[in-house]
Amino acid sequence: MGSAATLTPAAAPARGRQPPARLALWALLLVLPLAMLLALQLGRYPVAWGELLDFLLALLGWQSMPSEQYQLLHSLVWEIRLPRVVAAVLIGASLASSGAAYQAVFANPLVSPGILGVLAGASFGAALGLVAFDSWSLVQLSAVVGGLAAVAIGVGIGRLFGVRAAVMLVLGGIFSGALFSGLLALVKYLADPYEQLPAIVYWLMGSLGQVDLAELGRYAPFMLLGVAGLALLGRALDALAMGDDEAATLGVPVAAVRGGVILCATIASALTVALAGMIGWVGLLAPHIARLLVGPLNRYLIPASALLGGLFLLAADGVARGLTDAELPIGVVTELVGLPLFLLMLRRVRQGWAT
Repeated sequence: MGSAATLTPAAAPARGRQPPARLALWALLLVLPLAMLLALQLGRYPVAWGELLDFLLALLGWQSMPSEQYQLLHSLVWEIRLPRVVAAVLIGASLASSGAAYQAVFANPLVSPGILGVLAGASFGAALGLVAFDSWSLVQLSAVVGGLAAVAIGVGIGRLFGVRAAVMLVLGGIFSGALFSGLLALVKYLADPYEQLPAIVYWLMGSLGQVDLAELGRYAPFMLLGVAGLALLGRALDALAMGDDEAATLGVPVAAVRGGVILCATIASALTVALAGMIGWVGLLAPHIARLLVGPLNRYLIPASALLGGLFLLAADGVARGLTDAELPIGVVTELVGLPLFLLMLRRVRQGWAT
């Protein structure tokens, strides 16, 4: 009876928050496709709504279009803009859902893929691949391996002090991030300053300009599986929020859930570096905004974070493409925009974690 009485007050407000949370999720699901269509229009050569709709209908074979106009729009919309728009949504969703899952599993509002060393490890792997390999596929594989290695080292350090010491897992991630940041600096120092170093520096600033449909075909399924896996583990993470012992009594395999979350989030985050380089702040900022919209329940928070992450990176890509004549690195835009946004909402973020 004591246990039931303890859980009832927490469950009641959670049930009270469910309809607004579902409404917010449906709103985000409607806004995201519209934002993607808008992103397909924007650029140095804008495309009108009617022209875009005519092209999409012609692409599906539902109507005809003059051949010259069709070829122009196919090159502009399908080959150039569509890959970067889809990549922005996938990368934003992967980073944001990973950040939300990390924050839940470590019970720390400041945890993100960057702080846990995933991005530093993946960046080191990519830089090492740019120096050591001629194959672009091997460079990207090296980035994924580097991200996995960084988290493995961080978790290994944390477990030296006990599996339940979540704070030590976070400190282990910070140590791993610092280690791989140092290794990255060493690779940059040893790289050829005329050929390899500029490529490394440009890659680390983040860019969606090199993404094509073939690359998306290779990486999108794994990124989608990672995001979907994190979303499906949301209810288990809600149980873990009550404590490991309480979750175990409810039949939740605590160690398996924690390991599955870390694995899915790490793979999804590392793949973002392999696809577009280092992009920061999305994994920290989007989950906090999502928490204000849908509340703390992870079964709503993780999908909402993914949708908001996609929207945020779409907006950042629009700024990167349209702010100046030369395209800005998207990683620079997210850093410059993310910091002031986080500072503006810091008080509300604290209140959200206090409830």
